Amino acid sequence: MAQKVHIVLVDDIDGSEATETITFGLDGVTYEIDLNDEHGAALREALSPYVGHARKAGGQRRARRTSGGSSASSAASDGPSAKEIRDWARENGWDVPDRGRVSAEVREAYESAH
Repeated sequence: MAQKVHIVLVDDIDGSEATETITFGLDGVTYEIDLNDEHGAALREALSPYVGHARKAGGQRRARRTSGGSSASSAASDGPSAKEIRDWARENGWDVPDRGRVSAEVREAYESAH
């Protein structure tokens, strides 16, 4: 059996017929609101001074906030630090730089040894 579904958007402010759903974010939370043309323009006008001075965040990617310190310290708890790997590598005959990224080859050797 065929069905025909008719979706009617209702303005979340005054209950009139809405013409669009607007998505916006604040403090890490994304919101959606159905608005008619008048209310949509009013929302955009109210936000325009802030949007004009803001930078785009590029979607949903946000740094995870933790109560236990910086993201660097939480990342260190997930595995060995670069310093630990460098120290091990030097003790085992690898030539590694004092700074910068530890090569994948050295990391793999470290993981194999542990």
